[in-house]
Amino acid sequence: MKGVAAEHGIEMEYGGTVGNTFDSHRLIWLAREVGGSELQDSVVERLFKAYFVENKSIETKEVLQSCAEDVGLGEKCRELLANDETGKDEVMREKQEYGRAFQCTGVPRFVVDQKYVLNGAQEQAAFLRVFGKLS
Repeated sequence: MKGVAAEHGIEMEYGGTVGNTFDSHRLIWLAREVGGSELQDSVVERLFKAYFVENKSIETKEVLQSCAEDVGLGEKCRELLANDETGKDEVMREKQEYGRAFQCTGVPRFVVDQKYVLNGAQEQAAFLRVFGKLS
């Protein structure tokens, strides 16, 4: 994955610690609720950058808050992180639904148009083949 990233000018480090990322999933859920797919994509990109490039630990509330502020979700994120129940049921339901529908047991797993599944890190060509099938 580092090689693919480097081809696109991204220096991945993998130095962030691995921990419970449930709050990051709640933040991703919140972004979709507040601003739709576009804001959700912005949050995911910012979280990926924090973890893969900046070596930050995305399970900490400080890192999540910082990422949220960078995409304009600062106050909403503070409210989310202050209440462990907000978005909890929705994220768990989504996890269970996608897990069952796509036999998802690990990450990364990409589901495109709820029809095509790509497991693990993929080369650009794999995504282009799937996107070509969408027309």
